Amino acid sequence: MFRQLKARFGSAIAMAVVGVLGVWLIAMVTLPQLQMIDYSFRPSLLPAEIGGPKDHWTLDNYVTLFNNEIHLAIFFKTLWSSVLVTLLTLCVSYPLAYFLAKVASPGQAALCLLLLVIPFWVNEILRTFAWFILLAYSGPLNELLLSMGLIERPIRYMSGDAGVLIGMVYAYILFMVFPLYNAIESLDGNQIRAARDLGAGSLRTHWRIVIPHAKPGIATGCIMTFMLAAGSYAVPALLGSPGSRWFTQIIYNWFFAGGDWNQGAAYAFMLLVLCIGFMSLVMRLFKVGLADIAK
Repeated sequence: MFRQLKARFGSAIAMAVVGVLGVWLIAMVTLPQLQMIDYSFRPSLLPAEIGGPKDHWTLDNYVTLFNNEIHLAIFFKTLWSSVLVTLLTLCVSYPLAYFLAKVASPGQAALCLLLLVIPFWVNEILRTFAWFILLAYSGPLNELLLSMGLIERPIRYMSGDAGVLIGMVYAYILFMVFPLYNAIESLDGNQIRAARDLGAGSLRTHWRIVIPHAKPGIATGCIMTFMLAAGSYAVPALLGSPGSRWFTQIIYNWFFAGGDWNQGAAYAFMLLVLCIGFMSLVMRLFKVGLADIAK
């Protein structure tokens, strides 16, 4: 990156950009994470006890998680639900990204992208509240389905995880669409036409040509969507029922309701490890590296 910046803007600007980026990564990303890790290995002590004989590294905060069956179940449920959100978002985004990249005209693609982006000019909390209204027991969606005769009684969308899944797919769809769109757009259309001329159907063309070419975009979209879903707090808090708690809500309670930052840091670090593990798994599954994802 430095060489490219130097060739385009000169040494001074290249060094300034790299320096600012380095300071941001160290001050805003690395140091807070290291402090969180340090907190997670220390017991929760009174201010007068900090620095004393009791202030030493321990695994008690992590033992608390593995000994608490409810929190551990919520942890694995968050893992599974985040994977499900990622798969649902991929299923919704892939046809849309292919349409924008290879089917739609430039004008149609620009209009569709504009329609996708405009709702995200509104705050995430307000967008989630909009879904809360739509999915309510007496909300517009149930009223519409009842008037069309498709259902006999209103559906409680927010009695389980359905409302959370719908809200998250909507909230993070752009993070899947744009990487897929960028990857599919670079595919030579002649390869698709050649496959069709040789008798390949649509499914076989996508499976053998489009999807292999779009692997970096799929990997990037899956990683971003999973991390955002696993770390989401607003959507589960607003659209989830009491029985569909997210692991981030437990972390929030430790930090702000319980005032135990050390225990909350341990839970947050476990969530970070989960996200890093998922990212490594996706990269290995799609056989892509960081350089491929960064393109």
